[in-house]
Amino acid sequence: MSMKKKVILGSAYLGPVEYYTKLFAYGEALVERYDHYAKQTYRNRCVIASADGPLALTLPTEKSEKCLMKDVRISDHGNWRHVHWNAFVAAYRHSPFFDYYADEFRRFFTQRYEFLFDFNMELCRWVCGQIELSPRIRPTDAYVKAPEDADDFREAIHPKRSFAEADPDFVPAPYYQVFSQKHGFLPNMSIADLLFNMGPESVLVLRDSIAKNRTDLLR
Repeated sequence: MSMKKKVILGSAYLGPVEYYTKLFAYGEALVERYDHYAKQTYRNRCVIASADGPLALTLPTEKSEKCLMKDVRISDHGNWRHVHWNAFVAAYRHSPFFDYYADEFRRFFTQRYEFLFDFNMELCRWVCGQIELSPRIRPTDAYVKAPEDADDFREAIHPKRSFAEADPDFVPAPYYQVFSQKHGFLPNMSIADLLFNMGPESVLVLRDSIAKNRTDLLR
């Protein structure tokens, strides 16, 4: 399948490594904000590698049935900012790069954002800045069911779908993880896992996790 120049992605809270391989591979990325919000997706959930294995962190939202993604508000329910921050500290305080990024990263859990889409977008731009990833990222202007000018991963990148089946171009390259002796390598964790473990070299792991690049490297 020939690759288009643009990719269209769903909004994601510290999306998985697979998500960021798309930001690496494409010059331009559209992030969907006119789809209907659905729970149990990466929109408000990230998965990190904790001492006990994969841990899903879910961000609470205000009542949001039949709500467009752009209108979904973040809830203060359950003191989630404190809970999520403490989970990141517990999982990554012994990782090579956590201390380097912690002060800037923490502001996302002290500052209050009203809308989930804005929070996700700002976090995504911050992560890209840390790993020198520079795609043109912009929100969509309207919902297009079957875009002709962009490769569509809005539904393919999903916590309930097998990336091996939904996205054969994504072949996760192993990298150092804090608890790998206990759990083995856990693929496709949140980009936060990659960032705190690999720092500036994260971009090389993204490159090596794209099937085409992997075969080029092996030649």
